[in-house]
Order: sequence, then structure tokens, then C-alpha cells
Amino acid sequence: MNIIAKLSLATVLGMVLFSSTATADVKKGQTIFLKKLKAPCGFNGSKFAVLHTQDEWEAIRGAGKFEAETKKICPKSKMKAKYVPDVYDFVYEYASDSGKVPSC
Repeated sequence: MNIIAKLSLATVLGMVLFSSTATADVKKGQTIFLKKLKAPCGFNGSKFAVLHTQDEWEAIRGAGKFEAETKKICPKSKMKAKYVPDVYDFVYEYASDSGKVPSC
């Protein structure tokens, strides 16, 4: 019985640790925009985010065209694939129909 309890505890602990690491962050996306995209774009994050509604941003990301859309809006930008989840969360949070305005 002791082995089963240890195995169950290890399984639950593993599930908790691995499930929490796969999330993106709005604040991190805002920071990435400020550091990597603001200068090449020539405008701030609020102007970038309001170019689409939340549904439009969701459709763009779902189609796998988020990097291409960013390049279309900001031709000089270099959007890396690792930035996409966080920047997407940022633009989705502050899209034109969200009613929110970022502080950048």
C-alpha cells in the first residue's frame, strides 16, 4: 500500500507542475511589445491591439497567421515564434472591442 500511495502522490505532483507551465501572460506580452516591437512599428501597443477585435485576433492566431499579420502591420518587426503566445494574449486583452486600454 505504501508504494501505491507514493506513486499516486508523485503522479498528482507531476500533473500540477506540468500543467501550470503552459500559460501565457498579458503583462509579459506587453513587455515584449515594448522592448521588441514598439520601435520597429513606430507606434505603441494600444494602437497595435485595436487594429482587430478579439474574434479577429482569435481567428488570426487559430489560422496560424499571427506572425504574418504582425509583419503586415509592422514590416520592420521581427516576431519570433516564442513571443506569439504572450503577445497574442496582450493584443487579445486590449483588442478594439475589449474596452480596455494598455499603459504603453
